[in-house]
Amino acid sequence: MCSESGLLPGCLLSVPQPQLSPAAWPRASSRLSKSQGCGAGLSQPTLVRWFASAGSRGSAATGRLHLLQRSWKRERAGERRAAMGPLLYYALPALGGYILLSIFFLRRPRLLHAPRAPTFCPRLAAHRGGSGERLESTMEAMENSMAQRADLLELDCQLTRDGVVVVSHDENLSRQSGLNRDVGSLDFEDLPLYKEKLEVYFSPGHFAQGSDRHMVRLEDVFQRFPKTPMSVEVKAENEELIQKIAGLARRFERSEITIWASEKSSIMKKCKAANPEMPRSFTMNRGLWVLLLYYLGLLPFVPIPERFFLCFLPTIINRTYFPFSCSGLNQLAAVVCKWAIMRRSLIRHLEERGVQVLFWCLNDESDFETAFSLGATGVITDYPTALRRYLDNHGPRAPAS
Repeated sequence: MCSESGLLPGCLLSVPQPQLSPAAWPRASSRLSKSQGCGAGLSQPTLVRWFASAGSRGSAATGRLHLLQRSWKRERAGERRAAMGPLLYYALPALGGYILLSIFFLRRPRLLHAPRAPTFCPRLAAHRGGSGERLESTMEAMENSMAQRADLLELDCQLTRDGVVVVSHDENLSRQSGLNRDVGSLDFEDLPLYKEKLEVYFSPGHFAQGSDRHMVRLEDVFQRFPKTPMSVEVKAENEELIQKIAGLARRFERSEITIWASEKSSIMKKCKAANPEMPRSFTMNRGLWVLLLYYLGLLPFVPIPERFFLCFLPTIINRTYFPFSCSGLNQLAAVVCKWAIMRRSLIRHLEERGVQVLFWCLNDESDFETAFSLGATGVITDYPTALRRYLDNHGPRAPAS
């Protein structure tokens, strides 16, 4: 006959103690009671002491302990298999079905979304009006780009003190004109001339020059090129500027061919409210959101109101585009962005849903080739002559497969 008092209390750490679930203690107590000739089960403290003292009570007790431990291990393994059962039989098939369904609709988005026919299809877009061949944002630069049959003029706008919308990339005039004043602090008539030559931002070490050094009003650009599509970027949350651009687009009846562009979602929200007829491009946050949805497999099931995806080509980092001052960060950004963005399936999906993809700012033929081989609609360049030559030599391309 055994009892709690008959078990040795010492040597509690002599043998590793198995970790038992609350449900396993009664079974262990029953088995040990039978092996010891007890009529009733042993309490949990008694079992613990029995385990600890088994090594000092001879090989028979130790053997029973080992058998009991193996039995517990088998029971725990069975419990784990039972817990994994629902995952194996329900969750994994559901996940596999979701992945297959996502891939199916990623390749056939028109089954879920009505196709949107584009109003225009820009293959050649002139950055800042064509800033590599003439002084940026001048009428001369835009005339030169149109001579190369540009499909789109990419412009940035600022507002003068007297409420005139002018085409200017920078708010501060130091880089463009050498005057340390903001556009908003001067009347239109007092704006200085551009410098005689300006460095091409996406071609470091190269300079553009021209005979026209005057800043131009957006109204004059609309009037000079009434049928030419344009992308108008707004960089500051200036309500008056946004309202005036929206009004000019309506006045010249060109809302459908004038694109709202901005990096900030807060600005784009105001642009949409000012003139919802103008197509919109993705903001930075919305672009990252699309990438996340793509990799989660959710993109085929989510509506996309934007019509244009103006995205930088990752391969230009460390060559013509340096987003960070640290070279190590630029190298990391190049690797990560190349892996994330350069996906033919993503670009094809967007194109089939009526979202046109344009890569900026590309100035080399190798970059033109990379962009179009990915299935991009077009390219934004500082050198419209070079891109026109490339397009004429290569002809129309079929969509990426």
